[in-house]
Amino acid sequence: MASAAPDNTTSTSSSKTEEGISESKPENNPGTSGKDDAFSDFYTEVKAIEQRDSVLTSKQQIDRLTRPGATYFNLNPFDVLCIDPDTPLNDVKKKYRQMSILVHPDKNKEDEERAQKAFEAVNKAYKTLENEEGLKRCAEIVEEARSRTDEMIKQKKKQLKKEGRPLEIPEDDPEKYKHAVYVQTCKLFADLERMRQEREAREMHERKRKAEEEAKEVERQELEKEWKKNYEESRTDRVDSWRNWKKGGKKAKGSFRPPKVKTEKL
Repeated sequence: MASAAPDNTTSTSSSKTEEGISESKPENNPGTSGKDDAFSDFYTEVKAIEQRDSVLTSKQQIDRLTRPGATYFNLNPFDVLCIDPDTPLNDVKKKYRQMSILVHPDKNKEDEERAQKAFEAVNKAYKTLENEEGLKRCAEIVEEARSRTDEMIKQKKKQLKKEGRPLEIPEDDPEKYKHAVYVQTCKLFADLERMRQEREAREMHERKRKAEEEAKEVERQELEKEWKKNYEESRTDRVDSWRNWKKGGKKAKGSFRPPKVKTEKL
């Protein structure tokens, strides 16, 4: 009974062939080419996802988030969380939870110090993208990076055309184009961070200057208050001193009198 199905299938296939109904082949079916292309694209996407997810281990993520230059690369929240700029907010939250669990210091006791740095990077990235406004703002930065990359490619090809050389550049390769956009994105995020630090430095300097001015004003007011207090307290002494001086001016009894000058007799 187990071999009955294959035998029936064979006989059916044979009878169809004998009746002149040829077996359909992908290369002879006009509609199959589009399906094959769609399947090929789907398969490529699946393999890309598998390759991306294959690095989702605690050690690899900690290595990635603490590698040399990580302070610079981790400014890009999409790169930190391994997501695309068009990722929906709900998926961003899911990825954040996944990443935070992977690099959490409590889960990586053997490498707790580096895990803490990686965990902080993941938290910072999520705080940047945790709402629609932040996600949109960062997506606009990536779009700006793409526009700048396109303009750079345009200028390169314009220069090649001017020199009479073939209009071929490395960025014609989709992977190299993607990398060029990534590099430009990192630069934009770095520029924003630099401007943020400069703004904070200016604001801190301004706060310090105002605090010093306020302290000087408080000190001035305290000195003025003290002076007025001393002035009022010494009023009685000044009045008594003036009165004593007036009495002395009227040759009060007991006051000093200079001797009279005697005229010489000839």
